[in-house]
Amino acid sequence: MIRMIRPFTRAVTYTRWLHLFMAVVWPAVWYLIDNTRMYLAALLLALAGLVPAMRVVEGLQARLLLTGQRHDGPDTGIVVTPAVTWGDRGRTVLWLQTRLFLGGAVAFLTVHLPMLTDDLVRTARGGGPDPATFVQVPGHHWWYALLAPLPLVALAAVVVAAGKLITVVARHLLGPSPTERLAALEERTEQLLERNRIARELHDSIGHALTVAVVQAGAARAARDPAFTDRALDAIEETGRAALEDLERVLGVLRESGRPVSGRPTLADADRLLESARASGAKVDADLAGPLETLPGPLSREGYRILQESLTNVLRHAGAVPVRVRVEVGGGSLGLEVRNPLTVGIPGPGRGSGLRGIRERAALLGGHAHTGPHEGDWRVRVELPLR
Repeated sequence: MIRMIRPFTRAVTYTRWLHLFMAVVWPAVWYLIDNTRMYLAALLLALAGLVPAMRVVEGLQARLLLTGQRHDGPDTGIVVTPAVTWGDRGRTVLWLQTRLFLGGAVAFLTVHLPMLTDDLVRTARGGGPDPATFVQVPGHHWWYALLAPLPLVALAAVVVAAGKLITVVARHLLGPSPTERLAALEERTEQLLERNRIARELHDSIGHALTVAVVQAGAARAARDPAFTDRALDAIEETGRAALEDLERVLGVLRESGRPVSGRPTLADADRLLESARASGAKVDADLAGPLETLPGPLSREGYRILQESLTNVLRHAGAVPVRVRVEVGGGSLGLEVRNPLTVGIPGPGRGSGLRGIRERAALLGGHAHTGPHEGDWRVRVELPLR
C-alpha cells in the first residue's frame, strides 16, 4: 500500500502531469481559430519541430518537468542543444506528435474521470448524470456510490503510468544522437588523458624534487662539512621552488579546465635539471646537440619530463654516480639517452612506475623507448619523431 502511495509524495509526479496537460494548450488555441480543421494544428506543430531551436525548448521543458533537474546530470538523458541533423529534427517532430497524442489523452481523462465519479454519486442519490460525461451512467442504484472511487483510482494510475512513459519517450527522442554520444565519449576520453598527463607530471616533478632533497640531505649528513651542507641546502631550496612552481601550474589547470597549459618547462630548460643532478653529487657529462629551441612544444615538454624522470631514477636507485646525458636533434627525430654504471639497486627492465611513465610518454608521441642494461651500464634510450 505504501509503495502505491509513494509516487504521489514526489513532486516530479505532478510536474509530469503538468507537462502532459500543457500539450493541449496549442490545440485549444487552434480550436478558437479554426475548429473545423483541427488536423492543421498537428501539421503546424510538425513543421515547428523542424526548427532547430525547438529541440532546445522541448529539452528544457522535459528536463525540468519530467526529471526535476535544472542542469544536465548523469541520469537525465535529455539534451538541450539545437537540432543539427535531419535525424535530430525528425526525432523532435515525432516527440511533438507523441506528446500531443499522449497529453491529449491524459488531459481528456483528467477532466472526464472525475466527472464520472460525480455522476455515480448523483445517480446513487436519484439524480441525473451530466450529459457531457463520456460514459453515461444508466439507472439509479444505491451501490453506484461504492463504485465512485474507482474512476479516481484509475486517474491516479493513468497519471503515474503516463508520466513514466512520457519520460522514457523523452529520453529516447530528445536524448543525444549517435554523433553527440560519440562527441561526449571523445570529450570524456580527452579528460581522462589530461588527468593521466597531470598525474605523470606530478609524479615526475614532485618525485624528482623529493629524490634530490633526500640525496642531498643524506650526503650533507655524511660529509659533516658546513660548506657542503650550505650547498646542499641551496640545491634543496632551488629544487623545491621549481617543484612548487610545477605544482601550482598543474593545480591551476585543474581549477580552470579550459585554461591552456603554459609556462611548462621544455628541453631548452634542461640545464636546470643537469645542475640539480650535479648539486646532488652526480657527475653529469651532458652533450646537447641540435636546435632544441625549435622543437615542437609538446615534443620538447615531454622530452624534458623524460629526461627528468631518467635523472630521478639514477639518483634514486644508483645515487651519486657518473651520468652521461646525450640529447640530439637531427635526422627527423629527437634522440635522448641517459647512461650510468649498472648497480644492484637499479630495477630491471619493465619494473618501476618511472620506467613505465617513460615508455608511455614515448608511445604517445609515436616514438619508442628502450630501458635496461647495455654494455655494463644502465641505459635509457628514447627516440621521438619530430612529426
